[in-house]
Amino acid sequence: MSIKEISSSFKLPNGKEVKIETGKLAKQANGAVVVTIDDTMLLATVVAKEEAAENTDFMPLSVDYKEKYYAVGRFPGGFFKREAKPSDYEILISRLVDRALRPLFPDDFHAEVQVLVTLISGNKNVLPDAYAALAASSAIAVSDIPFHGAISEVRVAQINGEFVINPNVDELENATLELIVAADKDNIMMVEGECKEVSEETMIEALKFAHEVIKIQCKAQDELAAKVGKAKYEYCHEVNDEELRKQIHDFSYEKCYKVAGSHITNKKLRSESFKQVKEEFIATLSEEEAAEKSFLISRYFHDTEKEAVRNYILDSKKRIDGRSLDEIRPIWSEVDYLPSAHGSAIFTRGETQSLTAVTLGTKLDEQIIDGAIVEGKEKVILHYNFPSFSTGEVKPNRGVGRREVGHGNLALRALKGMIPTDPEINPYTIRIVSDILESNGSSSMATVCAGTLALMDAGVKMEKPVTGIAMGLITDNNRYAVLSDILGDEDHLGDMDFKVTGTRDGITACQMDIKVDGLPYDILAKALDQAKQGRLHILDKISETLEAPRADYKPHVPRIESMIIDKEFIGAVIGPGGKIIQDIQATTNSTIVIEEVDEKGIIQIFAPDYESITAARARIKAIVTKPEVGEIYQGKVKSILEFGAFVEFLPGKEGLLHVSEIAWEKVGDVNNYMKVGDTVEVKLIEIDPKTGKFRLSKKALLPKPEGYVEPERRERGNRDNRDNRDNRDNRDHRNNRHNDNKPKNG
Repeated sequence: MSIKEISSSFKLPNGKEVKIETGKLAKQANGAVVVTIDDTMLLATVVAKEEAAENTDFMPLSVDYKEKYYAVGRFPGGFFKREAKPSDYEILISRLVDRALRPLFPDDFHAEVQVLVTLISGNKNVLPDAYAALAASSAIAVSDIPFHGAISEVRVAQINGEFVINPNVDELENATLELIVAADKDNIMMVEGECKEVSEETMIEALKFAHEVIKIQCKAQDELAAKVGKAKYEYCHEVNDEELRKQIHDFSYEKCYKVAGSHITNKKLRSESFKQVKEEFIATLSEEEAAEKSFLISRYFHDTEKEAVRNYILDSKKRIDGRSLDEIRPIWSEVDYLPSAHGSAIFTRGETQSLTAVTLGTKLDEQIIDGAIVEGKEKVILHYNFPSFSTGEVKPNRGVGRREVGHGNLALRALKGMIPTDPEINPYTIRIVSDILESNGSSSMATVCAGTLALMDAGVKMEKPVTGIAMGLITDNNRYAVLSDILGDEDHLGDMDFKVTGTRDGITACQMDIKVDGLPYDILAKALDQAKQGRLHILDKISETLEAPRADYKPHVPRIESMIIDKEFIGAVIGPGGKIIQDIQATTNSTIVIEEVDEKGIIQIFAPDYESITAARARIKAIVTKPEVGEIYQGKVKSILEFGAFVEFLPGKEGLLHVSEIAWEKVGDVNNYMKVGDTVEVKLIEIDPKTGKFRLSKKALLPKPEGYVEPERRERGNRDNRDNRDNRDNRDHRNNRHNDNKPKNG
């Protein structure tokens, strides 16, 4: 059986070839492709129902990205050893692809569409998310599903001052900017990423650079679709009543325009005012007609309301709540609201409110990332919760949704760059939880602001405070209005949702969805500049509440300190079977974590008070201290022999205290001067360079008696004889200790 395989390819700026092929796998789907780069392969499929569900006026699109562990020769973790629910990483990629594809389906196309992108082969140094949208769009391009594509995504990073497209994983460590950009051949549609305080000008340059590469990828898809030659099927998913549409517009437009100009600040009251206009129109119809056409009435009224609100803003340069275009809603904030939390804050902007708490933990609390490609541990965790009461709605609680994962990830990206990674400055694992208590416009940006305050309240030494703002855009292609701090209504009715976070010195994260074609870069630049002014205004406001991190952690915060030791001492601190470290933890009421990093041992000591930490640190320091000639130690007598005593002067390190070094006078019986178990102060006087043995002196710490005369020194044997004597002394010492342990006869 012959297989007709059709392919297209292009090269990235770094010279790597990307291949798109179809006709070999998953042929019962409407469209299927495999995208290959190096050893990474993504299978994308798309299937659509032929008919739309009744009374559907939206695009029922579902996008799922899934990584197969076999792609990198690994078993999934967990008990079942099977890929289970999607990870946060997979959800984030799914959201990126969804947001890029959704605007490109026809407005009147309402059939259910399912896009699946699966990683079937992986290269640990290639991030597949940069190719997921390319794969998904290519599958739709070769299908018979109506689509105004093609689109694609790229990752653009700034590394050593240069822009790089789809860099390898190891290259990203040095990136100062990392964005995922989605576009078709004419327009940028979606941007998401993080930065290290870059300027607005650098952001625009990065978008332009990314778009040029995306144009090449769109061309490759068009070529592949032309080779396949599959026609798009015809459909009819809307039945319209143009007379009814005109009736609603004529009756409602001026009334809706008037409501928009009433500057009602309360979201619920404003919604009821628009609803009243709709009910007034319905009252002009018979009950039968109103019931029969209720679906179309809702759709046409929504269109009329949207047109009226947009035109009011463009005409008056005022917002529906009465603000000017660049005006920020009233802000108030408070810290230390939760007495038992390690750090907490409330941030309220207009009708949006976040209650955020910070918890400080140990290295044992780090989040384990166990993806097929992305593995590791996360020291900073942010969880965002959006309960239904925040919008005054009743909805069942079905757990964390994709929206919550996406919004939390954006806030995390905004903040984590300003949280110190040096364990000497920030030894804690940090969990930030944002509970949204009210929502009417950009709760993710409220999370960033509340997160900054809560972190500083907890005493985390943030390098700089971070705030965020959501920008909007309304345009009719002739006029435009850039809106700062958008409301939920303005987000829904507008042409752009652009969230920007940063410090006073630059951007730390962004997320942008553009819903209109042909947005010029100069408008985008204006939006970025206006966002900067709003961000600085919010920074001033939160600084009034808390200007800098607290000087110390709160009294009820468990203390944690770090130590760095040489790698060779890690085993000594742990001890055989963990015996030593377990004893230190038990006797000092502490938790100790040891990690090997760059030929060093990083030790973290976690305890409820400084006394416990000090005790644990002293125990560890004694183990890892290297003996130095001339230093004085508090030792413990381990055994006594005729020629002296063996003293443990550091944990695990014993030296010989010879009879001649016990006192200035001649010592006959050592037992007259010390007993086993006694603590004695000794000085290390020699480390034998050949054997590494230690010689101790107690005499050296005692005052020399007045009139003391050194005894005449006899000729000593050569070095070999001395070594033989030392070996004999140590052998006798070992034998005596062995005999002490033998069972005694009755």
